[in-house]
Amino acid sequence: MPDIKVAVLSPDARQEETVTEGTKAWELFRDDADVIAVRVSAGSTSGPELKDLSYALADGDEVEGVLIGSPDGLDILRHSTAHVLAQAVQQVFPEAKLGIGPPIQDGFYYDFDVETPFVPEDLAKLETAMRKIIKENQRFDRRVTTDEDALVELADEPYKVELIGLKGSAGEAAEGASAEVGAGELTIYDNINRSGEVAWKDLCRGPHLPTTKRIPAFKLMRSAAAYWRGDEKNKQLQRIYGTAWPSKDELDAHLHRLEEAERRDHRKLGRELDLFSFPDEIGSGLPVFHPKGGVIKRAMEDYVRERHIAEGFEYVGTPHIAKEGLFYTSGHLPYYGEGMYPSLDVDGMEYRLKAMNCPMHNLIYRSRQRSYRELPLRLFEFGHVYRHEKSGVIHGLTRVRGFAQDDSHSYVTPEQAPAEVEHLLNFMLSLLRDFGIDDFYLELSTRDESKDKFIGSDEDWAAATQVLEDVARATGLELVPDPGGAAYYGPKISVQAKDAIGRTWQMGTVQYDFNQPSPDRFNLEYVAADGSRQQPVMIHSAKFGSIERFMGVLVEHYAGAFPPWLAPVQVQGIPIAERHVDYLHEVAAELRKQGIRVEIDESDDRMQKKIRNAQLQKVPFMVIAGDQDVEAGAVSFRYRDGRQDNGVPIAEAVARVVAAVDAREQV
Repeated sequence: MPDIKVAVLSPDARQEETVTEGTKAWELFRDDADVIAVRVSAGSTSGPELKDLSYALADGDEVEGVLIGSPDGLDILRHSTAHVLAQAVQQVFPEAKLGIGPPIQDGFYYDFDVETPFVPEDLAKLETAMRKIIKENQRFDRRVTTDEDALVELADEPYKVELIGLKGSAGEAAEGASAEVGAGELTIYDNINRSGEVAWKDLCRGPHLPTTKRIPAFKLMRSAAAYWRGDEKNKQLQRIYGTAWPSKDELDAHLHRLEEAERRDHRKLGRELDLFSFPDEIGSGLPVFHPKGGVIKRAMEDYVRERHIAEGFEYVGTPHIAKEGLFYTSGHLPYYGEGMYPSLDVDGMEYRLKAMNCPMHNLIYRSRQRSYRELPLRLFEFGHVYRHEKSGVIHGLTRVRGFAQDDSHSYVTPEQAPAEVEHLLNFMLSLLRDFGIDDFYLELSTRDESKDKFIGSDEDWAAATQVLEDVARATGLELVPDPGGAAYYGPKISVQAKDAIGRTWQMGTVQYDFNQPSPDRFNLEYVAADGSRQQPVMIHSAKFGSIERFMGVLVEHYAGAFPPWLAPVQVQGIPIAERHVDYLHEVAAELRKQGIRVEIDESDDRMQKKIRNAQLQKVPFMVIAGDQDVEAGAVSFRYRDGRQDNGVPIAEAVARVVAAVDAREQV
């Protein structure tokens, strides 16, 4: 066979190799056990493609090994594990029909059509079957087929047949379907056993691990119902979720993180700490805040309002509904209509619950003539909005249907836009730090030119995107691209913040909007220095996204143990005996004079039980009083972590609490 030339790429090197035609990719990486696939670039392709290690090299290929612990490597590991799960399901439940099984963040799932929903005991059986398949060291073998042959071969798998019919069309965009079929050639993966026989097969684009034995560590997590292709009009299937990792230690660490996340679940803590609830009588995704939760919400809003005013924003207020035409003018109904509630008939006119505040802020701007001397004009409100989220995505406070945005809109000249974006981004980061979150990276969401959901000229998009990118890079934070993630009216920067256990949450956004102020929309103008009328740039910014969501994040970040300035009860008074209650009321009065939130436990419980109750409620400070304290005009001052100072004079105890609150200490 003739020789061919390929290039082997690594992060810091490029090595030219001459190999025999027909050489497989694995031969280039035979000494690196962590390489499980390859990324191949060739002169005839538009970009690198992921390939199995069994890929036959072609002349001119540029080949890079994919490590199992890399993002692509983890996807391949998890997708291969999903195939092993599906094989096990059809061994244990032969009548099961296959849906789809893509990798997802930290794991994978596979959907099945079965008569009876899976139970935990089934998952244990399936794990046993999967371990046997892995031990058998079955080979993942890729073969190209035609639509016609695949329809015959998979005739007893109705969901696979449907995907073949959708190949290259809307089916690829359906939930998880891109892992199965695409617009190119159709492929099936056979699992080949030690005897060389096909033990199982699945329609799949790949790539996959070389063999099942390359799956180091996995676990099935749970099962749930899921509509086929994510459409509630379709049949409900049974979905099994699992996770897979490059080592048992990494799997154990992941499971520990999940346990910690469960301990911190804001829905559970919300009940235990009596912060909020979700009454069925009101409706899904519509929370109510109890008194203690209301205290936290008010403290957050008061502080954020003060900070906005200090940063040059003017506080405004707008109604919850408006005539439907307003949202056609803004472009939201044509481009975001699925996220809005249906229209309401009011006096024969169509109204809508607002899903965003910007159209109404535009009307405030347009209410009178504006001069360049007024710009930047910054409008801010806690605007309550309503979004028609699907029931399947609603999750506690972090995904709701009604919420208050800490929403602002800056109206600036084009020349002022870069400085205003920088001002907003720095303001947002400082606010998050004030709330104890200080590990961030940025995401730049841009237009996908292949889609028609974006409005505006190429020149406007390019200019706006460049402004955001320049400002984002100047922060020194990591900047991650998000192609196609922009709003229909302009690009955006979003802050991605990590919590106390390393999970990432999307926080606020800064969005550059050159469309809503345009003559075709709200026709916003200002009188320039030369007397001409010019169009301002509008910059949207929500620092947290929503107060509700941010509270849910904070509950989990702090595991319910809020810093003193946010805690609903900052001090718990604990009398050793009933005769000490009046004395503690005097102490409480001194604390309340300083604006401190204090309660006294007057129950019949013993002192140790009262301390335990305060700890369970995660109160930052306790003041305990007995006979000696009353006589000395003092208290025993106890911290949430169990430290205690006895005989602390009342004035000093009050000063300690006030100092911690004023300094926003993370006690």
